[in-house]
Amino acid sequence: MNTATTTLTLNEGYFARRNWLDWLFALAVVAGGLFVLQRYAPYMDVYEKGILLASMPGAIWLGWFWRPLRALMLAVAGCSLLAIGLYQNHGAGDLARAETVFGLKFFLSSQSAILWMSMLFFMSTTFYWIGMFARGQGQAMMRIGSRIAWVAVGLALIGTMVRWYESYLIGADIGHIPVSNLYEVFVMFCWMTALFYLYYEAQYQTRALGGFVMLVVSAAVGFLLWYTVVREAHEIQPLVPALKSWWMKLHVPANFIGYGTFALSAMVAFAYLIKQQASETRWYKLAPLWLLGVVLCFEPIVFRQGAVDGGGAYWMVYFGVSALIVAGILLGRRRIAEQLPALQVLDDVMYKAIAVGFAFFTIATVLGALWAAEAWGGYWSWDPKETWALIVWLNYAAWLHMRLMKGLRGTMSAWWALVGLVVTTFAFLGVNMFLSGLHSYGTL
Repeated sequence: MNTATTTLTLNEGYFARRNWLDWLFALAVVAGGLFVLQRYAPYMDVYEKGILLASMPGAIWLGWFWRPLRALMLAVAGCSLLAIGLYQNHGAGDLARAETVFGLKFFLSSQSAILWMSMLFFMSTTFYWIGMFARGQGQAMMRIGSRIAWVAVGLALIGTMVRWYESYLIGADIGHIPVSNLYEVFVMFCWMTALFYLYYEAQYQTRALGGFVMLVVSAAVGFLLWYTVVREAHEIQPLVPALKSWWMKLHVPANFIGYGTFALSAMVAFAYLIKQQASETRWYKLAPLWLLGVVLCFEPIVFRQGAVDGGGAYWMVYFGVSALIVAGILLGRRRIAEQLPALQVLDDVMYKAIAVGFAFFTIATVLGALWAAEAWGGYWSWDPKETWALIVWLNYAAWLHMRLMKGLRGTMSAWWALVGLVVTTFAFLGVNMFLSGLHSYGTL
């Protein structure tokens, strides 16, 4: 009786804490979801309708859990509907209007929004690092970087939603959720990684990690721009038969929550090592950090070698910029360390990011096995992508086991998280570049 009373009181307290803005947001989510269901039901199968209905309480909970998400959701929905309205103005929708309508051409078509996203993520990274070294105005500069990152996330989501609609303008049989190729999932990786970072930034009341995390986002943007120019990857293509499944709508986002948070944890680990070695002057003690810098800078050359055609000069510039950034971080480590939070905070952020990523990566792996059974007749086939996904899973499972069971902390856990990023990057991109298999539709 006492337990039931306590539970009821806790539940009543949770809803009692909701103000009228919370309930107005919930009403807006329900109204929007029902509008989408009524408007686009002919294009949706029963599974997609189920996902839409299930996502409505999820969106409400997210908006209540972290209130900045409410403004983001409403802004993305409003701008996406505006873009759709511009496409449909004076008749049926026409993809060619993206080149003639001012609002679409320069702001709200999917390609325009994603290009704005790319520029703003670069700007955000720049402001974060200016703030790291600025005297007196450092926090103001990092605050600007944080706000720009929010706008970039919003534009990435707007571009994704509008691209989804644009795919249906090409043809009802071509329309699909934009998570089907490297271009689309790189956009997802950018906004997911940035959004998770912004959450931790708010929770820990520090913006000093923004420069580190936005570096990996900017690196992804750099790849995305190359992929757009050299491969014309922004062009919407029909789905290959294996991807024509509702499993894709669940498996891919869950996967990229894992990829994004693993990348975030690695950059926090890099910050941890920088702070830990800030006052070290003996060169042989700093050798591992310099070696890490060499590895990070060498990565673009790997991309160049993996690319079959084009982009050689681009990747050399990319390499040069990467080298300058890493050298600047290592040389300025004392000033950077002053801005970074305590080592215990960095360790905690690293742990929480990996824990969240591991949970979602586990879900994605299970969903992928179910999808494989439907598409290829077996849950597991030791395809290179599957094998490397298992390696990633085992790596982070071991990291979490060592932390929770053996108390792994500090330098060892930070280096392990960085090695995890190398393993994850190969699973994400290296398999596509150097190996072939059932997932070959994701090749470069």
